[in-house]
Amino acid sequence: MTLPSAATPLYNYPLPDIEAWLRQQGCTQSSADLHCWQVIRPRWQAEILLETDCIVVRYIGSGADDKDIQRVFKYSLSRQDLEEAIFSGP
Repeated sequence: MTLPSAATPLYNYPLPDIEAWLRQQGCTQSSADLHCWQVIRPRWQAEILLETDCIVVRYIGSGADDKDIQRVFKYSLSRQDLEEAIFSGP
């Protein structure tokens, strides 16, 4: 599957393309909650939620006192910007 240009805002992607992009990044989809995705990297792990108007990323245990860090990103950001923001870690 060929994704749109990395400069294209994510709101121009059909849902199957967003899901394919997440899989390419090594994310796995929850079988119970299809809008929930998990990503595990050597130094951090996160839960990614595809909400109606935004993407919510919760970096598990990455904050002070092992608290979660949560960030919210609008679909108006480009795929490239989202990759850099989400997958660079907390």
